[in-house]
Amino acid sequence: MEEHDLLRSILLLLVMSVGAVAAFRTLRLPPILGYLLVGAVMGTNGVQFIPESEGLAFMGEVGMVFLLFAIGLEFSLKQFMAMRNTIIGLGGLQVVISTLSGMAILSYFGSSWESALVAGGAMAMSSTAIVVKQLNDQAEMRAPHGQSALGILLFQDIAVVPFLVVIPLLAASGGNEIGNTSEFLFKVSSYALLFFVTLLVGHYTLRPLFQYIARAESLELFNITVLLVALTAAWITQSLGLSLALGAFLAGMLLSETEYKHQIESEIRPFRDILMGLFFITVGTKLDIEILSSLWLPVLLLVLGLTVGKGLLIGLLTRLFSDSNGSSLRTGLVLGQGGEFGFALLALALNNNVMSSGEAQTTLAAIVMSMAISPLIIRYNEKITTILLADTYTHQQFKDAAEVSEAVNEVSDHVILCGYRRMGQNIAHFLKEQGVPYLALDLDPSIVEKTWEAGDPVHYADATRPEILIAAGLLRARMVVITVVDIEVAKRIIEAIRLKRVDIPVLVRTRDERHLEALERCGATSVLPETLEATLMITQRIVEQLGFSPDEVFQMTEKIRSDSYRSLHSYYHGDQDKPQQGNKAAFLHTFTLQEHDFSVGKRIAELKLERFAVNIKALRRGEIRGEQPSSDILLQSGDVLVLEGGKADCFREVEIVLKSGGKTAKNSVTAATTIQDGNG
Repeated sequence: MEEHDLLRSILLLLVMSVGAVAAFRTLRLPPILGYLLVGAVMGTNGVQFIPESEGLAFMGEVGMVFLLFAIGLEFSLKQFMAMRNTIIGLGGLQVVISTLSGMAILSYFGSSWESALVAGGAMAMSSTAIVVKQLNDQAEMRAPHGQSALGILLFQDIAVVPFLVVIPLLAASGGNEIGNTSEFLFKVSSYALLFFVTLLVGHYTLRPLFQYIARAESLELFNITVLLVALTAAWITQSLGLSLALGAFLAGMLLSETEYKHQIESEIRPFRDILMGLFFITVGTKLDIEILSSLWLPVLLLVLGLTVGKGLLIGLLTRLFSDSNGSSLRTGLVLGQGGEFGFALLALALNNNVMSSGEAQTTLAAIVMSMAISPLIIRYNEKITTILLADTYTHQQFKDAAEVSEAVNEVSDHVILCGYRRMGQNIAHFLKEQGVPYLALDLDPSIVEKTWEAGDPVHYADATRPEILIAAGLLRARMVVITVVDIEVAKRIIEAIRLKRVDIPVLVRTRDERHLEALERCGATSVLPETLEATLMITQRIVEQLGFSPDEVFQMTEKIRSDSYRSLHSYYHGDQDKPQQGNKAAFLHTFTLQEHDFSVGKRIAELKLERFAVNIKALRRGEIRGEQPSSDILLQSGDVLVLEGGKADCFREVEIVLKSGGKTAKNSVTAATTIQDGNG
């Protein structure tokens, strides 16, 4: 009976989650809030459709394990070392001061010091999911405030480890740590030593293990091994008196430094998304909306503390590591919210009875509200900064532009390169050899510093800002070449260019043809997909070796480019080929007409194949092949049709129509006859 109730609860949760997540995505709010809402409404503190269940609680804990494992996978030691000054200095100050501030506020309202410590730590964390996604969507990840925010988020990932260790210790000692300081410090030291031993053992065992598993070339075995490693690490730390989440985080962090990181991320995504959803639902069930009405003052203070206080604190701290008031304030606005780690710490504290459900209500509600407000604040962080700093921020923007303008004051008839990584540097080398002046803009300080020392005209500047482009001599330039990988950034650069100058040629490099039309709509003069251009270059070399004249080769390649590479979009796919989402590549399929087929003796137009989103790309009759055959051609037995369609499964229906007329064709004829009879 209990199993039946558990299944019913899970089905009900899935139905409600689908509706809630879809609604929140439509409103462009984080799906996490949808899960929390489902838990709050459906749980024991809501309409009580979902009773308390050990099975659901355990699944929620497993969801927390996968949440921490996934966040551990996203941790990058190389990135940490590259940004260590910002991460350790700025991130460390932020976490310590935010934790102590939250602890002070909650202690003032009567919370125990253990509960206040955990809640303060929970509120010190920001939402990696919201911040990274929103900044990427707004093409601000490479901007100074985006990089500062990323550095702080990286430290928060590390800072959560001490909390995962301390919470079970607080539970085990029953709040008597002050009287047993030596014993408490001994436990912390022992676990710290164990932590480093685990890291060391994992570093030397996990990579060889996955290399061995990969050689078996079995995806099923690979997936089982990933689950085994994650859950074993969680079980080990729990057996040692620590949390499940700590082991999962450590396992993810160790695997993030292996060559299998991206494969692991893609394989665990189905488990992660479902179980994390259940985890956030179980967190939502702990939110008692009725009690919150009596806690409105502390909740309001904490929400203000997270959005305003924490934002200003981060802004002030960032200013210590930066000379820009604007980017510092924007960093604070971006990180002024609670996050996923906060829920994980609160859930762990509740499970270990370090805080009561009543004590958790205030913090839980404040984090949820701050996350709900956060996307709106991040979306308009630049406008808010402009309003708050007024002339100061505007002056800084024009100062940045003036520095670029002063350096390039005498340059004219040049090429502006937006992005100076490998592709940009290769283009610059070619332009230099041809004696064409150029100027490059990039937001990677290490690249700018090295190239500037080498004498290259490269400037640290944001090419998405119109005033920067003007300062770079846009009005005097001959051409703009955009080589950045991020398509959203490329779109913003094009829009900024067209805002100031509509006649200048803008060439955009992209990795494939998926975004070709979107970039052209934004105003790109030419979009050069690397995959298709590579095909053209190889073909050009082949036909040159075959003895074709340079004029013939040029006409052939230019014809393909002028047609937006249309002839290269479709090809014959193998059984293992899976076109990427959004890719314009189409499928090709051949069909040979037999003597008694329905379509023999019919004109192509009579078959109406366009209703299946399929067209006849070519027709081969004997040794003669014709491209794009006329719709008036009568089909004959033995004709080979080359069909082109957007999906592989659309050809099955077309074959039925070609062979027997198909149900669709017969229904169309019947319907047409009925209409004629009715009109008659």
